[in-house]
Amino acid sequence: MKQQKQVSLDRDLGLWSALSLVIGTIIGAGVFVRQSAVLDDAGSTTMGLLAWLAGGILTITAGLTIAEIASQMPETGGLYVYMEKIYGRIWGFLSGWMQIIIYGPAMIASLGAYLAILLSDFFGFPSRYNALIAIGTIILVGILNLFSNRYGATFAIITTLCKLVPVAALIIFGLFFGKQGALGQSISEVHQSAGNFGVAILATLFAFDGWILIANLGGEIKNPRKLLPQAITFGILAVLAIYLLVSYGVYRAIPAGKIHSMGTETIQVIATTAFGNIGGKILSIGIIISIVGCMNGKIMTFPRIMYAMAKRNQLPFSKTLAYLHPKSHTPIFSTIAELIIVAIMIIFSNADRLSELCIFTVYCFYVMAFVGVFLLRKRNPNQHRVFSTPFFPITPIIAIFGSLFVIVSEIASDLPGVLTSFIFVAVGVPVFYYETKKHGIVEAKNEDAPIEEDDDQSDSSSVKGQN
Repeated sequence: MKQQKQVSLDRDLGLWSALSLVIGTIIGAGVFVRQSAVLDDAGSTTMGLLAWLAGGILTITAGLTIAEIASQMPETGGLYVYMEKIYGRIWGFLSGWMQIIIYGPAMIASLGAYLAILLSDFFGFPSRYNALIAIGTIILVGILNLFSNRYGATFAIITTLCKLVPVAALIIFGLFFGKQGALGQSISEVHQSAGNFGVAILATLFAFDGWILIANLGGEIKNPRKLLPQAITFGILAVLAIYLLVSYGVYRAIPAGKIHSMGTETIQVIATTAFGNIGGKILSIGIIISIVGCMNGKIMTFPRIMYAMAKRNQLPFSKTLAYLHPKSHTPIFSTIAELIIVAIMIIFSNADRLSELCIFTVYCFYVMAFVGVFLLRKRNPNQHRVFSTPFFPITPIIAIFGSLFVIVSEIASDLPGVLTSFIFVAVGVPVFYYETKKHGIVEAKNEDAPIEEDDDQSDSSSVKGQN
C-alpha cells in the first residue's frame, strides 16, 4: 500500500477563534459555583473582590510571560514544546505526559460529571444515568473535534457568546437592581471557620486555570507569533473583567450572610429571585452551555499535546497517534485515545480528585516555564522578539511567586496528594527512556534557543500513514 500523502495541520484559526477558545476554556462553572467559597475564605465582600482581582493579576502576569515564549515557539504542543526546548526532551516529555494521561482527561471528566448532574436535574433523569450522560456528552463534543478545526473553533465562538448572556444578565441585575452594598459586608458567623485571603486567592486561581491551553494550537493559528500572545493577553483580561463584574453583581444582589448559607446555589437563587423560575431554568441552560464550551476547548487542545509527542516518537503507538486525517487534517486517533482515557476515569475513578492532585504538578511546570523566559533571554540576547513581556523582569517574577504560592499551599494542605502526583509523573520516566531507546533518539544535553520557523511552515512536517 502506498504511503499517505503529506498531511499537515490547518493553520486557519484567526484572532476571534483563538480569543473564544481562551475565554471559553477558562470560563466553565467556576465563576458560578465558587462565589461562596471565595467569600468565606476572604471573610468580607471587599476582600472577596480583592481576591478575584489578585488571582486575575497573577494569571495575567503568567499569561504575559508565556506569551513571550509562545511568540518564539509557535508550534503545536504548547507547554510541552516550551519545556522540551528550554530544558531538554525529558522535561518536555514529563510535562506532556502528565497533561495527556492524568490532568487533561481528569479536567474533561470533571466537567462531564458536573454537566451530567445539571442535565439530570434539568430534565429529571435518575442519577444512576449520570455516568452515561457524562460519557455521551463528551463523545458528542469529541466527534465534533474529529472534523476540521474550523468546526471546533466555530462552536467555541458560539458557546462563548451564549455563555456571556447569563453572565451579562447577572451583572446587569446586580449593578442596577441589587440593593446591597457590594463593599464592606462581612461574614461574622464564619470568621472562626473561614480560611484566609491567601486561600481565597488560591480558589480564584483554579477558576482562572486553562488559559495556557490555546498554546497547544500554536501550529493551527494564523501568524501565531503575533496572534497567540494577543489571544492569551486579551482573553485573560476579558475573563478578569467578567469575574470582577459577576462577583460585584452577586455582592450587590444578595447579602454576604446569605451567600455563605446558599453555597454553590448562590447564582441559582439570584436568577430565581430576579427572573422567577423561568429565569432559574435559563441560567441553568447558560451554565450547561458554559461547561460544554469549556469542555470543547479542552477536547480540542489536549489531544494536540499527544499528537506533538507522537510526532517525536515518544509514546507507545506513536505512528497511529501522530496520524492526521487527510480531509479534516485533525489528529483523530489522539483525540479518540484521550476520550477513552476520559471515559475510563468517569467509570472507575473520582475525576475531581485526580484533577486536584495534578494542580500541584502543573504549577511546578509553570514555574519552570516562567524561569525559562530569563534563560532564553540569556542564551539569545540579540534575538528579535515579536512580543516581549511588559515590565520585564517584574512581570515574570510576580508569575513565579504566584505559582510558588500555589505549590506551597498545595504541599501544606494536601501532602499525600502531592506525593501521589509525583508518582503519576514518575511513571512517565521509564516510558520515555523505553521509547527513546526503541527509536534510537539521542537525548540532547541542552535544548538551546527556540528554533526560528516561518509562520506558514512551522509544524507542517509530514505525518505518514501506515503501510
